[in-house]
Amino acid sequence: VQLQASGGGLVEAGGSLRLSCAASGRTFSSYVMGWFRQAPGKERAFVAAITGSGGSTYYADSVKGRFTISRDNAKNTVYLQMNSLKPEDTAVYYCAARRSLTIMTNTMRYDYWGQGTLVTVSS
Repeated sequence: VQLQASGGGLVEAGGSLRLSCAASGRTFSSYVMGWFRQAPGKERAFVAAITGSGGSTYYADSVKGRFTISRDNAKNTVYLQMNSLKPEDTAVYYCAARRSLTIMTNTMRYDYWGQGTLVTVSS
């Protein structure tokens, strides 16, 4: 599985961005998809994940109520809609795939990673 993330950019605090992650392969719906982020000087951290069917989602407390993860299995794409952005959301955002039915938040549980897209939120 190859993953290509896009949609990052510079936005003012309170603004919105939508990230996309396009996946190769014909078994996209077999993968839990997750978004992680890594701020300068910090470890990569879980943001959100969604099951293969899209029926279940899970969010980090820091983004709950502001971010929404979704997927379109017909397009092999997962999205992260980010609203009410804050300066502390500034990071490189990575999408990841886990061949499983269950959502996990640990980076070590994901099998494939995209290249990352930079989100910068100005105050």
